Amino acid sequence: MAELLYLKEAEQVVTVAGASDKPKVGEDLSEIGVIERGSVIVEGEKIAFAGTDADARHYLQKRSGKVKTIEATGKILTPGLVDPHTHLVFAGSREQELTMRLKGKSYMSILQAGGGILSTTKSTRAATADQLAHESRLRLDRFLKHGVTTVEAKSGYGLATDAELKQLRVAQQLNNNHPVDVVSTFMGAHAIPPEWKQDPDGFVQLVAEEMIPQVAAENLAEFCDVFCEEGVFTVAQSQYILEEGKKHGLKPKIHADELVSFGGAELAAKVGAVSADHLLKASPTGIEQMAEAGVIAVLLPGTAFFLMTEPANARAMIEAGVPVALSTDRNPGSSPTESLPFIMNLACLTMKMTPEEVLAASTINAAHAIGRAKDIGSIEAGKNADLVLFDAPNYQTLQYNYAVNRVDTVMKAGKIVVEGGVLLEKTDNQRCSLATEDRGTRPIWQK
Repeated sequence: MAELLYLKEAEQVVTVAGASDKPKVGEDLSEIGVIERGSVIVEGEKIAFAGTDADARHYLQKRSGKVKTIEATGKILTPGLVDPHTHLVFAGSREQELTMRLKGKSYMSILQAGGGILSTTKSTRAATADQLAHESRLRLDRFLKHGVTTVEAKSGYGLATDAELKQLRVAQQLNNNHPVDVVSTFMGAHAIPPEWKQDPDGFVQLVAEEMIPQVAAENLAEFCDVFCEEGVFTVAQSQYILEEGKKHGLKPKIHADELVSFGGAELAAKVGAVSADHLLKASPTGIEQMAEAGVIAVLLPGTAFFLMTEPANARAMIEAGVPVALSTDRNPGSSPTESLPFIMNLACLTMKMTPEEVLAASTINAAHAIGRAKDIGSIEAGKNADLVLFDAPNYQTLQYNYAVNRVDTVMKAGKIVVEGGVLLEKTDNQRCSLATEDRGTRPIWQK
């Protein structure tokens, strides 16, 4: 019989329970199921109990076997945070672009001059799979220290068949060898590479007829994404790629209406996308159609913040009944951060979301955006024991203290992987790898 783990008497247990079948919308987004002086009991990889501490003690009296106790007094317990939109696997850096933007260069002008995505593509194509895995593993370590236990990872910095497959294989390797679960999305249609600049339709055909079948044949991704934007991929091109992806079992996602109102939100509803992401310039019609179709809006306030532009209209989407999730959009150009808690701060401060809405959007709704809500995203008996203990007296403090990492303990599938804010060297039944060291971090493990 597995040892029971007793997380004892937290100031608050934020369960975000009751939305595993469908995401929270409207007023329900604020219902986050706070248990004052609550406790959680974990058995093996699963949550066995969540409730008041008095009920937890009664539960334990009926059980036999060893019990390990973690004192949670003075802290709060939440589900593991879920990041549903990242560009995790890449090589190189683009810090010089910050100065260019400060001097007035736009995102699109940098891209069209060969920078932006195309700059990262050059570095990623040149990198070996081992180099990509090493750099990306360090990013996952930092995600974990910020309480993130599951991430989505897009390709899209290869822009050629072999390079795209390389990115996705690395993401799959990381999913197998790192405590953070990595859910893969194919995004060969992230930009038009230089060699196809004079024939964008030819590149679209390559993505649809060569890349997608190979990705599906190797089972390297669950989703297919496309950057539907003026100057990148048209609505017609985007629809063709997403429909071809659906034929091969890849569920559609879409980068929509980030820079101009372009019809991306409407297309997301039309193709039945799981999510539409960015949406800074989404039209009222597009928002209404997304609500009707149940498309999740994955909002990325960190990207707007870093690009120094107005964020998405979260309040309009929530009021329209669109399910809203939050993400870092971790990438090397427009959102170079692994701090989802800071993104949660920005959602309050720049998009006027409430602390309650932010927690639901970063847990259960984010889990829905990557098809994992049956297993993660809330604290409920039978779900995976992905949990975060924050050194905070209440959940409002997480958004009140902005840009402060209050993560104390992180549990992944019932194993403590961060303790006292530090990544553990190894956990039971895991092999320690000395190949992935980061400053201030002990050697990280492999599952």
